[in-house]
Amino acid sequence: MVTVCRVIALGAALAASAPLLAAQPPTAAGSHGQHGAPAAQPPADHHAHRFDNAAELAKRFDDPARDAWQLPGRVIETLALRPGQAVADIGAGTGYFSARLASSAAAPTVYAVDVEAAMVDHLTARVKREGLTTVTPVLAAADRPNLPAPVDLVLVVDTYHHIPNRVAYFTALKASLRPGGRLAIIDFRKDSPEGPPVQYRFTPEQIGAELAQAGFALAATHDFLPRQHFLIYRVQ
Repeated sequence: MVTVCRVIALGAALAASAPLLAAQPPTAAGSHGQHGAPAAQPPADHHAHRFDNAAELAKRFDDPARDAWQLPGRVIETLALRPGQAVADIGAGTGYFSARLASSAAAPTVYAVDVEAAMVDHLTARVKREGLTTVTPVLAAADRPNLPAPVDLVLVVDTYHHIPNRVAYFTALKASLRPGGRLAIIDFRKDSPEGPPVQYRFTPEQIGAELAQAGFALAATHDFLPRQHFLIYRVQ
């Protein structure tokens, strides 16, 4: 979503896209995980896509029908953000979550992160049009989110499966978390009626194993989303 797949949203982003290894073309952490034109020969560890047609993708990403299964209000309530906190929406895409986060009661600072320049341009125009003064669009690199400051929460919605070299990516991401900061992963279940090919739909155990290697520990699991896992991690 993000586009995020977001993040973003790091896309559908820090998802965005991904790790401190060799730079890759902008196919990760983009646009909240909604799916655009497939890239040739996608790597086995992530679902590579381009999300460079923001105007067309916005019709899907911001479709009001999405609210029925994405439940953004409940997600944001569950995140329990406080005034003065900062959020990185990795794989932010067209700003589905970024705009809602900025308009929530806590009114956090939001870094709307995406690897696609077209998505960042779309976000910039949306921020100006809607007066989202606490949202800063950020163009990420494939291996890092390029956050301008540390954050209290990293939100990765429908974008985790787009990130290559995830262990390296999230290992580096820890440096962008404030003390006590959290990492929230929302990604498609195996039995979701939509999402990436099934080989790119990871179980909570698979996600947890990768993030454990990156130095994160599971802090909470929420099961109310009908199509997605909702997992929250903290630095070990």
